[in-house]
Amino acid sequence: MNTNYLENNYLTLVGKVTGERKFSHEIYGEKFYIFNLEIPRLSGNSDIIPITVSERLIKEDTLNEGKKLLIKGQFRSYNSYENEKNRLILTVFAKDITEVEESNEEENEMTRKDTITNEVVLVGYICKKPIYRQTPFGREISDLLLAVNRAYNKSDYIPCIAWGRNARFCQNLEVGTEVKIVGRVQSRNYEKKHEDGTVETRVAYEVSVGSLEVINENEDEKEVQEENQEAV
Repeated sequence: MNTNYLENNYLTLVGKVTGERKFSHEIYGEKFYIFNLEIPRLSGNSDIIPITVSERLIKEDTLNEGKKLLIKGQFRSYNSYENEKNRLILTVFAKDITEVEESNEEENEMTRKDTITNEVVLVGYICKKPIYRQTPFGREISDLLLAVNRAYNKSDYIPCIAWGRNARFCQNLEVGTEVKIVGRVQSRNYEKKHEDGTVETRVAYEVSVGSLEVINENEDEKEVQEENQEAV
């Protein structure tokens, strides 16, 4: 079993602080805060990703609105119990934060595609049978749930979404298969319908799969699926 937890789960994000930071929790006298990072896509849209960070990593003005930051850390999950129901909460746990110098608007436009940074690498186990489906427009999608080992006998459960060839490949993966996924962290709005008929808009966080590799197999059985995916 791979026990190098830093290699199992790591990411790099570059984006701008949006909104205000909020107090999250305190452990052994160390305070943690949560804030949102806005990360541009090539399409011109943006992902708004929650970041959890220790007070030890931030200066007084680090999390000011509009500040551009380079974040290195891990994509983590934890369970939240609300109204007697269990809900999976996802956040980026920052291990390092660096302020990034801003360029002028002309330079930003010329280098935008080169400077967009949103990459996550996960090594874990398929813990739920992948769900394959097609949209009304014929787009192929597979939903995965990946269990990624963490220290102290903990695991993070990371929802992932694969497209096209990757989606077709994923539909045949068995529970317990160990895979390596490289992709990007994305946010997505969806509507939750309640029993009383009301509708609530929520935000889902997941990994959009760019490449997927089944590991710990014989070389002649090993398959690697890669697809360049530009977000809509």
